[in-house]
Amino acid sequence: EVQLVESGGGSVQAGGSLRLSCVVSGLTVDGSDMAWLRQAPGEKCQLVSAFNLDGRKYNSDSVKGRFSLSQDNAKNTVYLQMNDLKPEDTGVYYCAAEPYVMAWVSPPTCPDTGYYDHWGHGTQVTVSS
Repeated sequence: EVQLVESGGGSVQAGGSLRLSCVVSGLTVDGSDMAWLRQAPGEKCQLVSAFNLDGRKYNSDSVKGRFSLSQDNAKNTVYLQMNDLKPEDTGVYYCAAEPYVMAWVSPPTCPDTGYYDHWGHGTQVTVSS
């Protein structure tokens, strides 16, 4: 059974930082396409950062220069380092693996097993101004 468990969310003031972790079991992060997505209240799901087995990485325009994706293969964990957080970064952040589509696209909702085969339960990030 594949499990993705996120942690590291919380409440911070604008300009602060958080590091989200996604501990993976049942598959290996160095053998899978992985992604972080977020769902803000009243908004569509947004693909935030991702990488694939070809070594390519994606960051949405809204987080470029502020968020970075990394992985620790020994811990089978994926991280999302978030710096200079803004109130519009508020939302539930999901870790996902094994996309069905071969493009950097955002599902209409998070989670959506029509887009990624595996999802975590999400971790809340709240950024106050």
